[in-house]
Amino acid sequence: MPKPRTYYVCNECGAESPQWFGKCPACGTYNSLEEQIESTTSATLPSRGGLQLTRSNNKSAAKPAKPRASLTFAQISDRQVMRWVSGYGELDRVLGGGIVPGSLVLIGGDPGIGKSTLLLQVSNQLAQKYRILYVCGEESGQQVKLRASRLGVAKPVNDSSNDEANINLPQPNSPATEIAVGADLYVLPETDLEEILREIDSLKPNVAVIDSIQTVYFPTLTSAPGSVAQVRECTAALMQVAKRDDVTMLIVGHVTKEGAIAGPKVLEHLVDTVLYFEGDRFASHRLLRTVKNRFGATHEIGIFEMIDRGLREVPNPSELFLGNRDEPAPGTAIVVACEGTRPIVVELQALVSPTSYASPRRSTTGVDYNRLLQILAVLEKRVGIPLSKLDSYVASAGGLSVEEPAVDLGVAIAVVASFRDRVVDPGTVLIGEVGLGGQLRAVSQMELRLKEAAKLGFKRAIVPKGQNLPDVNLEIIPVAKVLDAIIAAIPPQHLQDSVLLDEES
Repeated sequence: MPKPRTYYVCNECGAESPQWFGKCPACGTYNSLEEQIESTTSATLPSRGGLQLTRSNNKSAAKPAKPRASLTFAQISDRQVMRWVSGYGELDRVLGGGIVPGSLVLIGGDPGIGKSTLLLQVSNQLAQKYRILYVCGEESGQQVKLRASRLGVAKPVNDSSNDEANINLPQPNSPATEIAVGADLYVLPETDLEEILREIDSLKPNVAVIDSIQTVYFPTLTSAPGSVAQVRECTAALMQVAKRDDVTMLIVGHVTKEGAIAGPKVLEHLVDTVLYFEGDRFASHRLLRTVKNRFGATHEIGIFEMIDRGLREVPNPSELFLGNRDEPAPGTAIVVACEGTRPIVVELQALVSPTSYASPRRSTTGVDYNRLLQILAVLEKRVGIPLSKLDSYVASAGGLSVEEPAVDLGVAIAVVASFRDRVVDPGTVLIGEVGLGGQLRAVSQMELRLKEAAKLGFKRAIVPKGQNLPDVNLEIIPVAKVLDAIIAAIPPQHLQDSVLLDEES
């Protein structure tokens, strides 16, 4: 028997090395190489050897060229794929309009953020029409039922659940039928990949939830569950089943301490959609963000709120990220950020104060730190505000991350308003990118931003000059320089005092 070969695999990029190094030769990550032992029972693994082809040199005997299995676009059928409604509009928005049959969806997030809760609630909604298999590799069946009872998912079902009417599930195009809650939601506490594939082949579910991929292992491989080889092989096997049998796979993925999905990067390449579940453990709302989607737009977000009975959708996220508009405070500005195709109105808050140290402090929450440094430099050079001797703090209300250039004008106005201790008109929204020369640059999706602001009752909008503006119920003020925007957004002191006296009277 030949001696097993030992090699080392990087758990970050998946590169193989014949010997151990302190730093991966491929990606440069330190302490990321893990020892792997090549299995000697290679007969049970699929052969990856190349096929040796020979080409005849006799051109006269060559056959005419013709395809063996490839098709042209004209030969491929135009079958329309109907998406499945998950029961949650925020999830359907992130997926691009619903769940695509036969797709692989990877959901990652921090521990305790609500990944399993979301998938259990979605499985319960889908079980009203389709057969669902929930594979729990981290919990027992009793633990899943206990959590499902708290969410209102696990309810008693009638003995008629085994009738032919319940076994013959409706197809996506057929009308929905009324069945008992949870009647077609099956739970499988298993981590063995072969047992999971046998259950999928026997049950033939429409949707299979794998919670989580890092706990599933292929017995033929000698590496531990969660290693690079295990995650790669298990995901590849699930992908083949999903594409061959048209089974939708919802896969939960762990994340590293840096926030990236644990395992090789090929995991994100194999799946069709990658979603990140984000949120602050001190806040109740959660953000579901897509970073890859073969069937829709990327960088879409869905917003949920964590309550005592699970996750609840937030129908109007702009109200969540807006502060109290009845009592405006100095140093606040309203911007309209776009996440994918969704415009969200966000309140930015700034605080400028004299520094107590040799170098001033700059701090951001939800705003790009480098963009803040550029905006502060522009305000000092082009407007003449001595910010190099002042501490500057900028934050977005609600903790939403707004890092696109369209919020630059709102950051600049909030900083100037805090420096002058002035109040920006609460009925004004600010949209625009600030250039290094002090000019305002045009931004994309202006029509969506202005319509969202008008829907929420705003009266004015300060936007870059020279941009095509839609016909909305707003007073639009186009400006070319950031100085002109400051003059338009922050009225003189005597005008502001008169407006406050009128409101008090």
